[in-house]
Amino acid sequence: MGATTALALAFPGSLLEPIWRLKPEARGDFAPLGAWAVILMALVGAACAAAAAGLWKDRRWGHRLAVGVLGVNLLGDSLNAVIRGDYRTLIGLPIGGAMIAYLLSRRIRQRFRPVAIR
Repeated sequence: MGATTALALAFPGSLLEPIWRLKPEARGDFAPLGAWAVILMALVGAACAAAAAGLWKDRRWGHRLAVGVLGVNLLGDSLNAVIRGDYRTLIGLPIGGAMIAYLLSRRIRQRFRPVAIR
């Protein structure tokens, strides 16, 4: 979604225009950032894609990146609820928390441990 949002911001009026129906106020939220909004959302999309690729390939850096991305997302959802009063973002807390708990479970962490050299 981050990459899709970046494209929708970079190319207003394109085939991606209907994406703003999901959260109509989002476009206005990004407006003050100007071109930085495109860069920020492209970075979000790249971080998510890299985490997914790292997890898919059982890479330790992918595991750490995924936990980090989810942690930043939880922080953002919490701040949106507290600062902006947008309590809809709180739905992300149990979902993101469950995903982090799963990634940090013993069984999953062992999958990403470095292999001992013999």
